[in-house]
Amino acid sequence: MSRTLEEKINYNKRKAKKHGWTPKLFGVEYFDGELIAEIEKFQREEDLTVDGMCGPATYRRRWTQIESDVRLGDQYIIYNDKKFKIFWDNVICYDEPGGKKASRGNYSSYAGKPKRKSNFFVTHWDVCLSADSCYRVLERRGISVHYSIDNDGTIYQWLDMQHAAWHAGGRAWNHNSVGVEVSNAYSLKYQDWYVKKGFGGRPVVSDAKVHGKTVRSHLGFYEVQMKALAALWEAVSYACNIPLELPDTKDALDRDCANNDFLGFCNHYHLTQRKIDCAGLDNEKILELAKRLREQR
Repeated sequence: MSRTLEEKINYNKRKAKKHGWTPKLFGVEYFDGELIAEIEKFQREEDLTVDGMCGPATYRRRWTQIESDVRLGDQYIIYNDKKFKIFWDNVICYDEPGGKKASRGNYSSYAGKPKRKSNFFVTHWDVCLSADSCYRVLERRGISVHYSIDNDGTIYQWLDMQHAAWHAGGRAWNHNSVGVEVSNAYSLKYQDWYVKKGFGGRPVVSDAKVHGKTVRSHLGFYEVQMKALAALWEAVSYACNIPLELPDTKDALDRDCANNDFLGFCNHYHLTQRKIDCAGLDNEKILELAKRLREQR
């Protein structure tokens, strides 16, 4: 029996909620006729029943196609044991030589459970001199984060995004998000250390405001770290179906973020007034770079 447009839309909404996907899985924004048309196009290409509804067979075939995009030599990130291509040359995952993995007991495991759905991504600075130092600090504290970006732009993945890292400061935030620590010692007194180690001087951020107050001058991110962050945003967005969107509130607590109602990419200070990271970060620039990378898919 043929279904109406409304019935097909409602079917796709139910299946998306069950399996944790969004219309972006098929390259569109909304649950509407355009999504149905894209599903039908995919079904024709894959010799499936053409009905515009993403049932189990269509869903499995689409994820198989996405996985096949990762070819030998490609860099990748990992979500639920699946590899997703990232447009960045220097990536080291926990399953590779030189990689590190968050210790059991420092995160909430979703092993053997349905796919964990992340609604937003949180960017932190680590107030450490290197990614290695950050990893050791987190291990000692008994907490975790999915990613770290080192001084030279190397991206480390320390935890499969299927698991909930303990990074955001609240259980609900942790279980609904993915996080990254961008290496940056923050205080100006460490500028000489970076120069001596051959990284060059960091940009100095002055007059940045968070929560309506001016933050003292501090070290900012290297350009290569911001480019790496953009590549990570794009890849995580693609893998987890997190929209490439920013909070409505620019430099302060955002109620949607704090209440777990936000879908997109935010800073730690968007969740709580107790945090100021990452003050001065040009989120609009990162987002623009990420969207340019998306055009390559």
